[in-house]
Amino acid sequence: MAPESDQVEAWPSNYFNYFTEVEERFQRARGTGLFLMSPLDWALVESWKNAGVPLEAVLRGIDAAFEKWRGKKKRGQNVNSVAYCAQAILVEAQALAGVASARGRKESAPPFTLAALESYLAVNAREIRKQPGFEEIAAVVDRLASEAPDLFHDLEDLEQRLTTLEDKMIALSRLRQTDEDIVRARRELDLQLRPYRGKMTAPQLAMLEKQYLERQLLESAGLPRLSLFYLR
Repeated sequence: MAPESDQVEAWPSNYFNYFTEVEERFQRARGTGLFLMSPLDWALVESWKNAGVPLEAVLRGIDAAFEKWRGKKKRGQNVNSVAYCAQAILVEAQALAGVASARGRKESAPPFTLAALESYLAVNAREIRKQPGFEEIAAVVDRLASEAPDLFHDLEDLEQRLTTLEDKMIALSRLRQTDEDIVRARRELDLQLRPYRGKMTAPQLAMLEKQYLERQLLESAGLPRLSLFYLR
């Protein structure tokens, strides 16, 4: 295993593999590769990513949470959600915050190829175009796909552009929601969050609710996520 300081410096090299790394670590810690994370889990991971929680902190927190769980004399049911690890991840994030800010980020090679990026953008443009009213956004994503060779050298700028486009899709989709759609999504969220509300702070819950509802909104509208974090 690499020294702790090297791990802290190296985590940005997996910047766009955030979701994959978390999913694989959780599956290994849980002891099964067949477990699939729920929409709530993905929304929670996305909230950590958007809050700037280092990948290394999330991975360490998962390990710490399961180590504590295994040390209990009476273990209850299996751990079935990443939310179980939320408090341990917060502790690890706080522990790494000072070190990470002092060292800054290291430059690293992109974790995917130019061809993969071009394909990702082109496929997303086609999926968006299938939904009436989103043609303008699809055209912009198509243009980004054609400009990928130039954009590949500044992925942070491309990520900002894609996030802006995704925000537009969310805004348009929200206008099309009926009252029944909103109530149903809220009920599903409340049902999934109920076991974990006492384990998270109010800001954590607010961010998680936002991410979950936006994720569900896009899925219901048949629209893809555009962030490079979903390029897997």
